[in-house]
Amino acid sequence: MTAPVIDEPRFLSYPGARRPDRHRWVDSYGVRLHVCEWGDADGPPLFLVHGGSDFAGTFDVFAPLLADAGWRVISWDHRGHGDSDHAALYSWDADVRDALSVLDSTTPDAVPVVAHSKGGGMMLQLAEALPYRLSKLVVIDGLPSRDPAPDVSDHEHRRFTQKTLAEWLDHRRAAHITLRKPGTLEELARRRKRMNPRLPDDWLRYLVTIGARRDPDGWRWKLDPAIRFGGFGPWSPEWSLHRLKELRVPLLGLTATVEEEMGWGTNHRALLPYLPPQAEIIPFENTGHFIHIEHPHRVAELVLEFLR
Repeated sequence: MTAPVIDEPRFLSYPGARRPDRHRWVDSYGVRLHVCEWGDADGPPLFLVHGGSDFAGTFDVFAPLLADAGWRVISWDHRGHGDSDHAALYSWDADVRDALSVLDSTTPDAVPVVAHSKGGGMMLQLAEALPYRLSKLVVIDGLPSRDPAPDVSDHEHRRFTQKTLAEWLDHRRAAHITLRKPGTLEELARRRKRMNPRLPDDWLRYLVTIGARRDPDGWRWKLDPAIRFGGFGPWSPEWSLHRLKELRVPLLGLTATVEEEMGWGTNHRALLPYLPPQAEIIPFENTGHFIHIEHPHRVAELVLEFLR
């Protein structure tokens, strides 16, 4: 099958943003994943994992900072996100398997990973199951919390019964024929602004040109309408919290201090009793969920120092 061409409008730019140097495709159990790479193809691999409802292009400022330090930086659009295939069904475990498919397509060796939001939770689960695949892990505002997480579905608050399963499948059947609402570039940027009020307008407009497509009736986000916050359970961040102390992969956690709709509301002080040996948590004062977008240079410096 011929891989689709990635349409990258070039009429918008953003200071420091750089599109990937290479694109490739990985088959993960029949789902084609769009993989992006920045930096020297012969450099040591470093993986970036985006959060829910996002895409690899959200790293367009952050990834080049790591690539310019000598790393081969690799990210991918999760299934149903960005330019990756839409799937018949979505689940947390499927996302974790997809992550392993991308890692395996690159190297069999243990690799460092930087993950944001839901991506952080995914990679904690992968590190628990296959600790030999990760050499170090940085989680950006995606560490588990005892408090309810805004972007985790209510499956964690009630039993995963036949009724809730039927409701989810009804949603999936209806969403199969649903198209996202079209709009102008400015309108899509404003919609995203409601979710991420701290991010600059110019950055949000730039993201539209990467994470949306331009149809005859307007721009549409590429995100599959069938995807809902929290995915397809059951899954609870508290499960990861109680397993966190047993983690054997070196861990650096960066936490936000300003709650946002897409954030996890993690209290870094509440995390301290659960941390594994030698883990480090750094809170970012007056910073929202997208720490690596608000402070890309500072986060890059912390990551590079941790990887050394």
